[in-house]
Amino acid sequence: MPLPILALAIASFCIGTTEFVIMGLLPEVAADLSVSIPSAGLLVTGYALGVVLGAPIIAIATASMPRKPVLVGLAMLFVIGNLFCAIAPNYWLLMLARVVTAFGHGAFFGIGSVVAASLVPRHKRASAIALMFAGLTLANILGVPAGTALGEVYGWRSTFFAVVVIGIAAVIAIHVLVPSAGEGQKGAGILNEVKVLAKLQVWLAMLISALASGSLFAVFTYIKPILTDVSGISTGSVTWVLLLFGAGMTVGNVVGGRLADWKLMPTVLATLVALAVTHVVLAEVAGFATATIVLVFFWGVLTFVIVPPLQMRVVESADEAPNLAATLNQGAFNFGNAAGAWIGGAALTLGVSYQQLPFVGAALAVVGLGFAAWSAWLDSRGRRANTPAEIGEVLDQEMALEPLAGVQG
Repeated sequence: MPLPILALAIASFCIGTTEFVIMGLLPEVAADLSVSIPSAGLLVTGYALGVVLGAPIIAIATASMPRKPVLVGLAMLFVIGNLFCAIAPNYWLLMLARVVTAFGHGAFFGIGSVVAASLVPRHKRASAIALMFAGLTLANILGVPAGTALGEVYGWRSTFFAVVVIGIAAVIAIHVLVPSAGEGQKGAGILNEVKVLAKLQVWLAMLISALASGSLFAVFTYIKPILTDVSGISTGSVTWVLLLFGAGMTVGNVVGGRLADWKLMPTVLATLVALAVTHVVLAEVAGFATATIVLVFFWGVLTFVIVPPLQMRVVESADEAPNLAATLNQGAFNFGNAAGAWIGGAALTLGVSYQQLPFVGAALAVVGLGFAAWSAWLDSRGRRANTPAEIGEVLDQEMALEPLAGVQG
C-alpha cells in the first residue's frame, strides 16, 4: 500500500468508527439520554443527512483548492466534532454534533478516492480506492466492536473520546504522507465540476449507491435487537457478531476492488442479486443463532463488494472533473443510510417485526438492481449516453436500422 493511501485509510478508520459505532451503543445512549431506541436510531439518520447536506457544500466550496489541505481540514473537523459528541449534555446537542461532524464525511471520501486513484496505474484504480476504504471496513472489525465494548464498560462517551485520539493521528498522517503537488492534487474548478453532473451515468451510479446502502441500513441499524430478541444471542456476544460482520466487509472490500478492475458493471449486478437473496434468507433463518451468525459474515462481504465498483463508476464517468461527483456519491451512500434507517424504523412502527425487517432490505436491493440493469444497458449501446437527449438519439438510430436489417435478411 502506498504510504499516502495508508494515511487516507487511517482517516477512513476514524470516520467509519464515528459513523457505525453508534449502532452498537443505541441502548446505552437511549437509556442515558432518556429517549426510546427508535429515537436513538435517528442519530444514524441525522449523521447520514449531515453527509448528504455537507457533501455538495464542501465539494463546491473547495473545488479550486489543492486537495491535500482540504483533506487535512476535513480530518480536523472530525476531531472537533467527535469531541463535541463526547461532551454533549442532551439528545439534541448530540444530534447537532453528529450532523456537523458528518458534513466532512462525503467530501473526505470523495476527494480522497480521487487522490488514491491518481497514485496508481489506471488498471489498478478501483483497487487503490478499495485500499483507502479498507480503513472503513477495519473500523467495523476493530473500531466498532472495541468502541461498543468500551462504551458498555465505561459509558458511551468514552468511545467518542477514543475516536478523537484516532482522529488526531489521522490528521498528522495526512499532513506528513500525502503529497502536496502532482496529478490528482488540484481541483478542476467549480464550473467543470458542475458540468459533469449533466451525465446520466453519474446520476445512475449515485442512485444505485443510495439504494444499495438503504438496503443495508434498513436492517443493520436495528441489528442489535434482531440478534438479541430474534436470534437469542446474548448482549455480550453481539460485539463478536459485529466483529464478524466487519471481517466480512474487509474481505468484500478487497474482492470488490479486484472485481471492479476486471468487470465493473457485472460485479454490481451480481452483488445486488446476491444482496436481495441474502436478505430473504436472513428473514427465514433469523430465529436460529448459528445460521444467522454465518449469514452475517456473508452479508458483510456483499455489503462492501459493491462499494469500490460504484465509487470507481462515478470517478470514471466524471473523469475530467471528479471531485464533486465522487463526493456526491458518498452523499448518495449516506442518503441511502438515512433513508434506510428511517424506512426500517417506520416499518417497525407500522408493526413489521424484527424478523420480517430483512424483507424491506431485499425490496430496496431489487429496485437498485433495476437501475443497475438500465445503466448496463446504456453501456451495451456501444457508447455511454450521458443525457436524455443522447439516449433518444441512440434509440432513434436503432429504430432506423431495424427496417434495413429486415431487408438484408
